[in-house]
Amino acid sequence: MVVGIVSSLGAPLLPQIARTMAISLDSAQWSLTVALLAGAVSAPTLGRLGDGRYRREAIVGELLIVCVGSVIAGFATSLPVLIVGRTLQGTGLGLAPVAMAAARAHLPAARSRDVIATLSVMAAAGVGAGYPISGLIADDVSLHAAFFFGGVLSGAVAIAAILTVPSNRHSEPIPLDVRGVITVATGLTALLIGIAQGQSWGWSSTRTLSALAVAVVVLGIWVFTQLHRDQPLVDLRQFRHHAVLSANAAALTLGVTLYMYFTIITEFIQAPASAGYGFGASTLVAGLVLVPFSIISLLASRFTSRVTVRFGASWVLFVGAILTAASGAFFALAHGALWEAFVATAILGVAYGFSFAAIPGIVTQAVPERDTGSAMGLYQVIRSIGFSVGSALTASILAGYIASPGHLPTRHGYIVALWIGSSVAVAASIITSLLGRRPPAVAGA
Repeated sequence: MVVGIVSSLGAPLLPQIARTMAISLDSAQWSLTVALLAGAVSAPTLGRLGDGRYRREAIVGELLIVCVGSVIAGFATSLPVLIVGRTLQGTGLGLAPVAMAAARAHLPAARSRDVIATLSVMAAAGVGAGYPISGLIADDVSLHAAFFFGGVLSGAVAIAAILTVPSNRHSEPIPLDVRGVITVATGLTALLIGIAQGQSWGWSSTRTLSALAVAVVVLGIWVFTQLHRDQPLVDLRQFRHHAVLSANAAALTLGVTLYMYFTIITEFIQAPASAGYGFGASTLVAGLVLVPFSIISLLASRFTSRVTVRFGASWVLFVGAILTAASGAFFALAHGALWEAFVATAILGVAYGFSFAAIPGIVTQAVPERDTGSAMGLYQVIRSIGFSVGSALTASILAGYIASPGHLPTRHGYIVALWIGSSVAVAASIITSLLGRRPPAVAGA
């Protein structure tokens, strides 16, 4: 639910954030990118806490952080303050691995796999409700009220968590690698700054190359230290499992495409017709366009287990990647009517429901139960990195097709971005087909 809240205050609200704060769209994009970055950092942190004694405390504490972030974002009148609030909200995206660890620990083995698959796409159901509701509030009340709405909901869920989430203080203590948290946060921040600003700074400029060089060095140090720690923040040694490598490669590449499409479609339909494209849609309508994605992805996830048993996980991931590419290609070729945006998100919903419901099951089968939270944290951080890169990459591409500062991107810019997103999805299909030829390892085998 909280992941849905955080997501619903993202892509569809970007044009309104730009108008309200008198900033460009690519600047407003940072309110989405920093939330995804925070999710990428918080996922392994919360996942590690979920494996140890503080699962319940981590869930409740994180919900309160999201609540505080929502209040700060609600009062924000400038982009820097909004970014602070959105960063705190974005940490809530890391709640998924803790929930998955709880599901595996407290449910019978026969049920846990299906429940974990449902949890993986449950955010989509939250998005389906959150996008139109937050859009309605932003249109009829104010942009700030939409953020306050997120605070009320996350506060209510925090109370529910206090009353219902079981304690696991009897579990074995697992230390948290604080230095690892700081290092990965630094490296990912440098990476996203380099990608997002590459177009405006110039891809060969000193600032861009410096940011990317810092990212490579810092993330390289992080990988080295994680591989040599007894209790790492993220157990990268899990990549020795062929299934884990395949699943996370799919999560990274498909994550890039997913958030590219989210941003492109919602911004495109809200652009005024005077720009030579777009439909001048309200924030509410932009939210409604993503409802088919949410509903269909949740329905598709319910069939993933039986389809995987019959055809194999690699086939499911391959089909999901192809459908993801088809969604972007469809909207790149057909965007003259609003209903075509609904069709594009519906196709994307099938792709997401197949792919992201199958991946957690593949991962959890390959690792021991005690490492479920850590493994899901690794999966979540990889997926969130993909989301963050997709958001930053979209901002960079569209910034290159703005005629003058403060103006909207051209129609051609959106089409180029869609084709790039589709190309990434095609690459994902190739990767998953090559990596998925061997069956996944079974934990404990």
